[in-house]
Amino acid sequence: MTNAELLYIAQRQSAEDTGCLPEDYLAETNVVRPFRLGSGARKYLKEPISADLVSYGNNIVAAVSEELSGLISEYISKFEFYHCFETPNMNWLADRLEKTGHRICFMAEYFLPDVDRIPDLPCPYETRLLGQSDFSDLYTPEWQNALCESRRQLDVLGVGAYDSGRLVGLAACSADCEAMWQIGVDVLPACRRKGVASALTSRLAKEILFRGKVPFYCSAWSNIRSVKNAVKSGFRPAWVEMTVKPREIADELNR
Repeated sequence: MTNAELLYIAQRQSAEDTGCLPEDYLAETNVVRPFRLGSGARKYLKEPISADLVSYGNNIVAAVSEELSGLISEYISKFEFYHCFETPNMNWLADRLEKTGHRICFMAEYFLPDVDRIPDLPCPYETRLLGQSDFSDLYTPEWQNALCESRRQLDVLGVGAYDSGRLVGLAACSADCEAMWQIGVDVLPACRRKGVASALTSRLAKEILFRGKVPFYCSAWSNIRSVKNAVKSGFRPAWVEMTVKPREIADELNR
């Protein structure tokens, strides 16, 4: 697959996740559509979703509930599109959402690989390709970024680093939707800063592509260590996303 094909698949998936159209992300002006979670949406997306704002760098495509359509439309027309994902402009939206019983709940940056620049990185430890059957004893706090206990059935492929037979690093992917598999990675504290995470991530990205799927990587803007790993592993920023949910759901996540 080419980089252009990967990007189109990601945009097609974003459209499925929100009820928008793939071409909406290529428009030069902002687009607002009614939110609709498609049957092929990423499996971890759960309703209710009051609004979802996505940008691939051209505009904002906002999928919005009827209740918030006017407010979100006003917001994305008030500020330059990329400023809508940062303070102080987000405070304008947050104050008005609070009055409607909603809150900004999730924000993240997503990465896709540059297929021409995924490196072959050395790992100081033995590495092994792992399948779903190898994960059964690994649903522990050490590997909570690489694996998700509540969605075990989606964890399909991984690459582990072993020191004298002991697992010290793990990159694994979740089949979050039909075409795209999301990578997460963990390394034990004593084994960090040795290139383990990037060696495992880049190897896993190639294994995913070999299977005809699109690897993608998600990080918070503030997680510099994770972003550096994405870049070193051959990934580059592809899109950003901000999700609004009812206030009680956001509050529950903070408890």
